[in-house]
This record gives sequence, C-alpha cells and structure tokens, in this order.
Amino acid sequence: MEPFPFLNVFFFYKCAESRGLDSLAGVFTIRQIKAATNNFDAANKIGEGGFGSVYKGTLSDGAVIAVKKLSSKSKQGKREFVNEIGMISSLQHPNLVKLYGCCAEGNHLLLVYEYLENNSLARALFGPEEHRLKIDWPTRQNICIGIAKGLSFLHEESSLKIVHRDIKATNILLDKKLKPKISDFGLARLDDDDNHTHMTTRVAGTIGYMAPEYALWGYLTYKADVYSFGVLALEIAAGKSNMTYRPDEKFVCLLDWALVLQRQGKLMEVVDATLGCDLNQDEALRMINVALLCTSPSPALRPTMSAVVKILEDHLDLPEFTMESRFYNDYDHLNFQGLRDKYGDTLSLSESQPLTYSSNISRRDCSSTTSTSA
Repeated sequence: MEPFPFLNVFFFYKCAESRGLDSLAGVFTIRQIKAATNNFDAANKIGEGGFGSVYKGTLSDGAVIAVKKLSSKSKQGKREFVNEIGMISSLQHPNLVKLYGCCAEGNHLLLVYEYLENNSLARALFGPEEHRLKIDWPTRQNICIGIAKGLSFLHEESSLKIVHRDIKATNILLDKKLKPKISDFGLARLDDDDNHTHMTTRVAGTIGYMAPEYALWGYLTYKADVYSFGVLALEIAAGKSNMTYRPDEKFVCLLDWALVLQRQGKLMEVVDATLGCDLNQDEALRMINVALLCTSPSPALRPTMSAVVKILEDHLDLPEFTMESRFYNDYDHLNFQGLRDKYGDTLSLSESQPLTYSSNISRRDCSSTTSTSA
C-alpha cells in the first residue's frame, strides 16, 4: 500500500504555527469543524464530489466556511488532501478559491475553504430547475474571462506553474456577485519544464472535458487545461452541459453539435435561447469561436490562456484558421508544420501577431437593436 506522506501535512502545521496563524489561516481541530457544521448535519451539505462531501459551516466568530470531508480510506482521497494543500495554500488570485486550512485528526481528513454563496457554475447553468440562476450575457462574459485569468495565472504567472487537470463547470464556484473561482486542486500537477515528455500513466480528469492527447496517450501539458476551458466556455455560451446535451441522435455532445453549426455558418444557434436578443452578439460569437479554437484536436493549434484573455477582451483578433482548419476530412491535410514554423510548437499568440478572420456566420434575428454593453 502506498504510504500517506504525512510529513507534508506536518510541515503545513509547523508553518502555520511558526507564522502565528489563527484558525482561518492554518490548522483546525475536529472539534471546531464539528461545531461549525453541526456534526456534519445533512442539512449543511452543499456538495458531493468524487473524493467526498462538502459542508457549509459557521465558526464561533461568525466566519462562514466550506468544509470538504475526504475519505480517509481512499488512497485517492489522501493524495488529494496533500496535493491540495501543497498546490494552493501559497497561491493567491481573485479567481482561485482560498484554502483557509485543514484538519487531520484520527481518521478525519478535512480541507477548509472560503464559502462561496452561489455554489458551482454547473448548478447555476444547468443544475436542477430550482437551483438555476438567470445569468445575463454580460455576467457570462465576465465569468468566462475570470476563469481564463485564473488559468493564465496558474500556467504563466504563479511561482508554481500548475496544470489543473480537472477544469469543468462543477469545479468553478461563484461568489455572491457571481465572480468565478477555480476550485478542487486535488488532481493538479506541476508543469515541470525539465520533463520534456510530459508522459503519465495515471490519466485523471473528467470525460467530456479531457484533451484527446492526454486521454489517449497520457501526454500532459498546460494545453490540456486549455482544451477543458474550451469545453467550459462553450457551456457558458450555450447554457447546456457538454455531456448531456444531444439535439438528436446524430450528435454525441454539445461540442460535436457546435462544430457542425460552425461549418454551416449557424453558430448563433449555439447561444442559450433563454437570453433572447439581450446579448452582445459579437461577444457571443467571439466566445464560441475561442471555445472551438481551444478544443482544436492538435495542442499546437490551441492558444495560451493569456492569449485567450486578450481575445475575449477584444484586445487580440482571432486567428483566421479558427473557422476552417478543423473541417478537412483528413486532419493530416492540415498544414500543421507551416503553423508551427510561423507560431512555434505551442502556438502562443501575442499582440505582435494579430490575425483577422472573416465568416458568413448568420446572426440572431432580433427586431430590436442588439445590446452592446460589456
């Protein structure tokens, strides 16, 4: 049996003690957690994941917290516990969930986070009817940009370069103002520049969000997160889940349907119909095209997340091959080598390489003037 590296947890505890941290910045006792959650009362349960349940709690000083209760019997649960502490305890960004601390007493493995009032993006967009939120277009645009900024920080700006490996709607939490925060770093991996092959035999993630090169061959780089983000951006625009939406038997998933509509010049049909005409159609088309660019079969065609932020904020044009390159009957016909010669092996678009695209995409038929508010 693989030993559980308690040394990492011990190190976390000693760091907390040496810095004089209070309960909201390091170590919790099981007594504190049980009091906060009313002994893990079912009424306080706010989520369920592959590694355990999440409970809402209130500390004695009135601070509201979210407690993830991991399985002490699962090697995956133990691995996630240490991984989460190691990955995000030192990272601070407005679009990353804050880890307040942990508890490892007896058989209890608990992670304590900030509490986010509006639960997950998945529940807000396509959860049970009673939990769905009416999210207008400007808010969806801001959510998408916020997630992109969080990933850009993890990939390019933080002291630790991190591949999240499980970007999906259930792992995006929303605060009371619907600001998005990336959560659940239990599967995250360091993007080691010295590991030139980036091969792994332990593939982990969620079907429907996993990049093909990672799912099939175990080839892992930050471009796997870019693919997952593309699926997520498509879900935000459509208000539908990639895994459950099938307009008819000809389509496997939302992404499959969107690719066909792109070829037909009908991308606006992807956009959530409940939005009506109360949206910025240019932004909507840009978001969907970015989503399809990010889900390109070849990682070399996917942009960096910093480029995605610039495109979504309209500071950088979409590349012209977004509209055409995916639709060759044989992907070998694509001039990948020419693209690599021009943009490099990982196609990092920058403001010095703006490309324009044009299309005959039909727009939503609105009798009133389309809103252009951001």
